[in-house]
Amino acid sequence: MSPKALEEAFEKYPEVKAVVVVHLYGLSADMDKIMEICKKHNVAVIEDAAESLGTYYKGKHTGTFGDYGIFSFNGNKIITTSGGGMLVSNNEERIAKARFWATQSRDQARHYQHSELGFNYRMSNVVAGIGRGQLKVLDQRVAKKNYILEFYKRELGGLEGVEFMPSNEWDEPNYWLSSITLTGKVRPIDVFNALETENIESRPVWKPMHLQPFFDKYDFVGEGISEKLFENGGVCLPSDTKMTDEDLERVVETIKGGLWFK
Repeated sequence: MSPKALEEAFEKYPEVKAVVVVHLYGLSADMDKIMEICKKHNVAVIEDAAESLGTYYKGKHTGTFGDYGIFSFNGNKIITTSGGGMLVSNNEERIAKARFWATQSRDQARHYQHSELGFNYRMSNVVAGIGRGQLKVLDQRVAKKNYILEFYKRELGGLEGVEFMPSNEWDEPNYWLSSITLTGKVRPIDVFNALETENIESRPVWKPMHLQPFFDKYDFVGEGISEKLFENGGVCLPSDTKMTDEDLERVVETIKGGLWFK
């Protein structure tokens, strides 16, 4: 999220009640500036840290700056329970309310009684145990994600038109998903097709929310960066922590041999 665009959004929509900040691809947003702006406008901050478990901003974990932090344990995340996620907050009363809603808003009574609308959002004990077990190896997985990115940088960084995701002075990223942009003759579709021929999965970067058909009728305030990444060359490379050097080399050779040195 651009702090500059956020300020412009508040000028245009001063009645905003909450701001949702997303830490994309394991990189942290500039939380000091964002929190300062949101505090000035007295709005709640919700951090979407689905992709940034294990990422730190100035020594503090992402997801712990705002009123709420949200983490994902989907199958493609750095820790997985095959689905579901985690809500965190420093406010015990808010967490108690969220837990109440998540357990069907069942009142304290011998019989089943509900005075509010509730939801069945509970994580089972089994999958919760699987997730807790993986917390012990989170640092190892972050280290492997960093290794994967450095491997790609070493092998692909010298190719014409290949640029890697930037790093910021303020964060320690988990580099959940290694991504590149292509600014030369080779296009993303060329990379996708070359890898697909070898049965190697890759994908474009995420389509910006404001470009989704569902949000066509809504306004957007931004600096055009996400559109450029999506429309002009964003590629997500295989980044699973179980990948071996041989797997990574296969990805690299398929890209280099099939496109730059064919």
